[in-house]
Amino acid sequence: MEVYVARQPILTRKQEIFAYELLYRSNKHDNLYSNGDFDQATSEVINSLLQIGIEEITEGKPCFINFTETLLENTFPTFLQPELMVIEVLETVRPTERIIENCRILKAQGYKIALDDFELRDNDPYYWKLIELADIVKIDVQKSSRLEQLKIMKALNKYNMIFLAEKVETREEYEQCLKDGYTFFQGYFFSKPVILRTSDLPILNHNLFVIISELSKEEPDIDKLTTFIESDVSLSYKLLRLLNSPAIGLVYKIKSIKQAIVLLGLIELRKWVYVLSFREHLNKTDFIMEEVIKLSLTRAKASELINISIGKRSQSSSAFIAGLFSLVETIFKQPLGQILNKLPLDQEIKQTLLGEETSLTPVKDLVFAAEKGEWSEIDRIVLEVGLNGDKFSDLYKQSIKWAKDVLVGTEALN
Repeated sequence: MEVYVARQPILTRKQEIFAYELLYRSNKHDNLYSNGDFDQATSEVINSLLQIGIEEITEGKPCFINFTETLLENTFPTFLQPELMVIEVLETVRPTERIIENCRILKAQGYKIALDDFELRDNDPYYWKLIELADIVKIDVQKSSRLEQLKIMKALNKYNMIFLAEKVETREEYEQCLKDGYTFFQGYFFSKPVILRTSDLPILNHNLFVIISELSKEEPDIDKLTTFIESDVSLSYKLLRLLNSPAIGLVYKIKSIKQAIVLLGLIELRKWVYVLSFREHLNKTDFIMEEVIKLSLTRAKASELINISIGKRSQSSSAFIAGLFSLVETIFKQPLGQILNKLPLDQEIKQTLLGEETSLTPVKDLVFAAEKGEWSEIDRIVLEVGLNGDKFSDLYKQSIKWAKDVLVGTEALN
């Protein structure tokens, strides 16, 4: 599945780039979004930040992201650094006490708040409380006359507000906005949104359902969460990308999915999964990639079970991850080295995936030989690692069944 996000620059009075607004796009041809599900659209943008990489998308500049009522009513993941994100409150949001309180919390954490397509609402007390928290007001110069714009700027003058003129389409409009006192500018006069693209693998809906159910409990079972996250290539990859984001500042290298969950913490995991659920609830598994997913799961489980069987339980989790990510180059259509640079994996796992000889290599080679039916190679490695041939056959069959069960469980909920 391809993921698209459009990036439109926001410029200063000197026409220097101050920030980018990130916008979801359903495909590479239509430079607009018309689905109307803004919760999903925002979640797609956030997913793209993890998938493409915030550094690559924003080039170190802040990004404006549209926030809906639903997202503002719920605690939002804080893995995006405040200096790199501006929360853009959509004009459709009806301010409530809960939304105001959550905006206060976000402000206290250092996030800036922008109000999109601003219009005066004199009879709404909560709206004025939201204005008090805002840093930037965006005014649509196509929708508002110049008199209306000046009226807004005068009414908000006491709040020391920064004004952003959006949908600036001509030089005349830009020069008029300069005279009227706008600080930032956005619109087709400067640049249409540029669409960026990456490949994405859908999360297995069954796994997401179970994880959300488990996280809703007062005391979630870490082992159960680990089981379902590590059985999903996409979830595992996104979790590691999240841990490698600048906001987390991870100093450890990951050897297991359980370690990743513990380092992130249940609170952040709950918020992260909540956002992912928006973008996944309409998606179906990409059947073209089904065999690739099944093979990744089989490799992971076989590597884990073999290591346990030969007395190397301590490295079974690392072997599982090495197997799980052994096909990420095929899945995400990027060079393997480029993908691994974005993940905070233990160095031995990375070396194994890159084809270097490590303590995980013999079991990896055994699993790969089984896939190809290379019987003489299987016999050689089985003896090398100290495993009975019949036992290996049994473990490999278990792994195939486990991978199939994971995918069948997903289909049952689709």
